[in-house]
Parts: sequence; structure tokens; C-alpha cells
Amino acid sequence: MRCGDFRQTYVQDMAIFESAFGRRVYLLFLASLAFVPAFASGFWMDVANRVLIAIIAATGLNILTGFTGQISLGNAAFLAVGAYATGYLAGPMGLPFLVVIPAAGVLTALVGMVFGVPSLRLKGLYLAVATLAAHFVIEFVVTHWESVTGGVNGMSVPAASLGGLSFKGDRTLYYLVLPLTVAMLLFAKNLFRTKVGKAFVAIRDQDISAEVMGVHVFKYKLLSFGVSSFYVGVAGALLAYQARTISPESFPITLAIDFLGMIIIGGMGSILGSIFGAIFITLLPELLRLAVTPLASHFPELTTLFASLKMGVFGLAIVLFLVFEPDGMAARWHSIKAYWKLYPFSY
Repeated sequence: MRCGDFRQTYVQDMAIFESAFGRRVYLLFLASLAFVPAFASGFWMDVANRVLIAIIAATGLNILTGFTGQISLGNAAFLAVGAYATGYLAGPMGLPFLVVIPAAGVLTALVGMVFGVPSLRLKGLYLAVATLAAHFVIEFVVTHWESVTGGVNGMSVPAASLGGLSFKGDRTLYYLVLPLTVAMLLFAKNLFRTKVGKAFVAIRDQDISAEVMGVHVFKYKLLSFGVSSFYVGVAGALLAYQARTISPESFPITLAIDFLGMIIIGGMGSILGSIFGAIFITLLPELLRLAVTPLASHFPELTTLFASLKMGVFGLAIVLFLVFEPDGMAARWHSIKAYWKLYPFSY
């Protein structure tokens, strides 16, 4: 009976898909996602788009924090940079989304690298505080640069369009967000098969040893900030196209905490963990709302307490995962796969 792994070359060991069957299953799953708009309601299409956007942003944060070991609390601010860059490039400048989205990502990457400079001297909680300062700096700029951002009143973002093709509603925007999410996930997966990705991991595991082996630590830390911020900037651009109206209140510091929760619950240092965590954290308040709504007629106070209830459940979920599944949902998934792969000799 065939059981376990039979990898004999480095090519087999580094393959994204372990077998042709696995590749066909993934392709079938992606094909099935293309038919979601035909069956989902407007509410669930909105949720689906927000899940996909969260996956991109969580993947970006995981590249920086999970794979490179650099803690960041500035992701909400970088999301704002991507969103406002989109609003200005697509609005007053009238550029198509094919130019706007990568431009917003590049601009956010440059901003992220500027705020990543302290990583040369700082690490751990000190670096987290430095990136937290970045949030307040960017929030100040967004609030007071009224000629570009609209200040506290915010700004409107035109629908993504290219020629006669327009992505106005959630159903049509889904066909823009889904391929972009898949492409960025594949890029992230392949990144850690390269010299750059391995340098990120070496810095996370032991930066002094990495430097001794010839890794330019500051260069790769800064590059990690750039790649991570690019992902978050692209997510911000898609969020702006979906919301169509953005303001400073759209990017609170709690949003950065949500992203940290995504990679903690999903699994740090795992692309699959970014997907699981983004799905879990995005769906959690929606499922909680669906559970609370039928009870609101009997217990009206639940409506006013919903925000506090959501934060309480969010905090409880993180604590439970840290206690019972510290490696995240991705680790549990790999354990389940390993059980069946080694069956009947699994243990």
C-alpha cells in the first residue's frame, strides 16, 4: 500500500502542487469560484469581495511579520495610502484601473519602505511602536491634505473601468478582485522558493546568523517592507473601488489589529494561513450579526451592544487559538492532510 511522501528531487520538494490530482482539484475549485455571482445574493457578494481583499492585505502582512519577523501596526495606514492614491489617480487624473492599481501599490511600497528604515536599529515591540507612529503620521496627512484627499469629508472614487468595460457593482467587481487575488497569492507562494524569500525567513529565524552567512539584513528587511506594503496598497486600491467613498474614518487603528488577528489565527509564516485567517475574521462579524438579528426583537439591547460583542468574540477567538492552536488554522489543516497521507500508519 502506497503511503507517505516519495520526493526524490529538489524540484519535487519545491513544487506548489504535490501531484497532478492536487493541481486538478485546485483548478476545479478556482473554476467553481467563477460561478459564485450566479448564485450569491448582493449581501454575500459584498462579503466575498471583502474576504478576497482581506486575503491580499493579510498575505502582505504575513510576508513582513510571519516570514520576515518584523512586527507592524501600520497596515491600516498603508491601506489608506493605496485607497487615496486610487481615488486621486482614478478621479482627477482619470487613469484606468490597469494603471491605477499597480501605481497605488508602488506608491504604498515606497511609503512603507520609508517607515521601514527604523528596522535597521529596531525590532520587536520597538519596531511595532515605530510603525504605529507611521499610522498617526499618515492619518494626519490624510486629514489635512484637503486638496488631494478631501480632508475629513473624504473623497469619491469612480468605478473601475477600461474602455467600455465597467466594474460598478459587487458582482462585476468580483471578476476583477478574484483573478488579482489568485495572481498575488501565487506570486507570494513562489517568492519563498527564491533567494529573496529564503533571506526573509533566515532574518526571521536568526538575523545575526543570516548576516554572518552573507545576507544583507537591512536590504532584505527594507525589501520585505516594500513587498508587504505593495500588497496592502493593492488591497487598499480594491477597497476604494468597492466602497466608492473613502474617508479617514475608513481606516482606524483597529483595522491593523484585525489584520494581525488574521495571521495569528490563520497561521504566521503561511500563505494558506493568510487565507484561512482572512476568511475567519471577515466572516466572524457577519455570522455574529446573522445570529443576533433574530434575537434583537426579543432583546433590543443586543443591537446597541453588537460592537462590544463583536470585539469580545474577536478577542476570545484569538485567546482560544493561542492556547489550543498556537500555530493557527493552517497547521491544523496540514495535520489533517498528514493524517490521511500517512494512513493507515499515521500517528
